[in-house]
Amino acid sequence: MTNPSIHGVIPYLVSPVGPDGRVLEAPLRHLIDALVEAGVHGLTPLGSSGEFAYLDAEQREAVVAASIAAAAGRVPVLPGVAAAATFDAAQQARRYADLGADGLVVTMTPYFPPTSDALVRFFVDVAAAVDLPIVIYTNPQFQGYAIPPEAIEGILAEAPNVRYLKDASGNTARLQTLRRLFGDRLGLFAASAHLPVSVLQLGGLGIMSGPACLLPRPLIELYEHVRAGRTAEALALQASLSALNDLFLRFQLASCVKAGLEHLGYAVGDPIAPQAPLSAAQRAELAAVLDRLGAVRARPTPDGA
Repeated sequence: MTNPSIHGVIPYLVSPVGPDGRVLEAPLRHLIDALVEAGVHGLTPLGSSGEFAYLDAEQREAVVAASIAAAAGRVPVLPGVAAAATFDAAQQARRYADLGADGLVVTMTPYFPPTSDALVRFFVDVAAAVDLPIVIYTNPQFQGYAIPPEAIEGILAEAPNVRYLKDASGNTARLQTLRRLFGDRLGLFAASAHLPVSVLQLGGLGIMSGPACLLPRPLIELYEHVRAGRTAEALALQASLSALNDLFLRFQLASCVKAGLEHLGYAVGDPIAPQAPLSAAQRAELAAVLDRLGAVRARPTPDGA
């Protein structure tokens, strides 16, 4: 059975980094405090919108350490572990466990297309490196592959701490198949831009996404509507949020989340080069959508972060 403590709306945090490459802890803490106050059920540093692919090992560790310290045990923190090599991923997993992570979101980022057997061995060996619950992350758009059901079966057979899957395929037929094959052995999480109501109605445990940094309360409300059986209300809310999801499909993800947070008063800065920040016109379009959806602005902090 899945761990009931890992559920609900879990934002993928951004990684504020200054021009000198230093991780900016104050704006990250400011954002985390606001998200916890809004009622999120967990936090994931180093997800896709956390720009993990653009950070070095020292920066990634600093982001994880700052996130765990800021959360201060109020909600679970599940850092992202991403690598092409098993050894690298296992090292990351051990280090984040030592820092106090409550679980890990693990993805394989290969250069060469992986075989099904390679996928099994990667996730099994990384899971064996730590005594923490593991979320497998698969995103065909970015990775170029979706983890096939037979590989998932092999992983579950050998790695009892692999308990969850975040599937960003948006393929409801695939999700139905996974639910039928694995039932409660594998807790499913939705991406906010990929039909969250459908995933939750299939028995999914929650939503893990970068946009949850911008609109945590509406996504929590959507989650609670589905849990209470208020399908019409959940679908109406999902439809209203589609305007923001459309922008995430048009603009780069991290650039969009960071620009949105800057508009709301969080000094998280620009995306990490060579990613480009949004143009003035794009920022204005994003700001208009956030304001229309009632995004909550940040409270001022004494240090101005």
